[in-house]
Amino acid sequence: MIKVFGHKSPDTDSTGSPIIWAWYLTEVKGTPAKPVLLGEPNTEAAFVLKRWDLPKPEIISDVAAGDTCVIVDTNNPAELPASINEANVVQIIDHHLLAGGLKTKGPIDITVRPLACTATIMHDLMGADAARMPKTIKAAMLSCILSDTLEFRSPTTTAHDRAVAEALAKDLGIAIPDYAAELFAAKSDVSAFSDAELLRMDSKEYSVAGKELRVSVLETTAPKMVLDRKASLMKSMESVAKEDGADQVLLFVVDILNEEATLLVPNDLVKQMAEASFGAKVAGDTVVLPGIMSRKKQIIPALKL
Repeated sequence: MIKVFGHKSPDTDSTGSPIIWAWYLTEVKGTPAKPVLLGEPNTEAAFVLKRWDLPKPEIISDVAAGDTCVIVDTNNPAELPASINEANVVQIIDHHLLAGGLKTKGPIDITVRPLACTATIMHDLMGADAARMPKTIKAAMLSCILSDTLEFRSPTTTAHDRAVAEALAKDLGIAIPDYAAELFAAKSDVSAFSDAELLRMDSKEYSVAGKELRVSVLETTAPKMVLDRKASLMKSMESVAKEDGADQVLLFVVDILNEEATLLVPNDLVKQMAEASFGAKVAGDTVVLPGIMSRKKQIIPALKL
């Protein structure tokens, strides 16, 4: 049984894409596979599972040497199980930069394409067999694309992502603006989460100028809900960084509707990084970055000291 999984701190794409690909491997290719997760899905991903009556995949903490695995929505070992290089990885499907560090047992099938969403790539890889997807799998795919593109607002969005999403929505009889509003409402409700959980919820580890960073992004239609907690969030950054072996946590609160990000500035290091990376002038404990929506395309490439 092949295990299909995405990255730690699973968002909608890293929750939905394993479900989609496990369906394809099992039902179309005749190769038994099951989706698994590397953590609890975020609020939006949990909404998608409930909305479409999709079983929540099993959560695993690691893989064993004998496990056959397919990795989706990442190729970064820092976002994968500790024993990933001991397992038998047979395929990677991703849309992020090549991080390096993965070692496989032999040649494998790798697809990395500059599209906004892993699910879009899966649609292409299925070819004519995409028509065989049941309603729930199509809905998972549409959810992934709308989430990763922020309903086509993200600069990572391509015309192809949009075309696939529009075709899926038509098949499902769904109005994209209405469904995207449901997704973003679920994504924005973070009231039940502690500060530490928020800082880790949608975060990735990167090294910049010799500093180990946990770069966190919270995409929301209600930024005030997060920013009202800025004092306690900034206090928690120090303990989260220490626990996770990082030098600094960066938190970008992305306002989906106004298409801008607010970076919390708890200290001089973050102030220097904000000014060097984005040409911003920081006067207080936050700085608004107009047009910044994408960690992958706008934040990570810009980060410097």
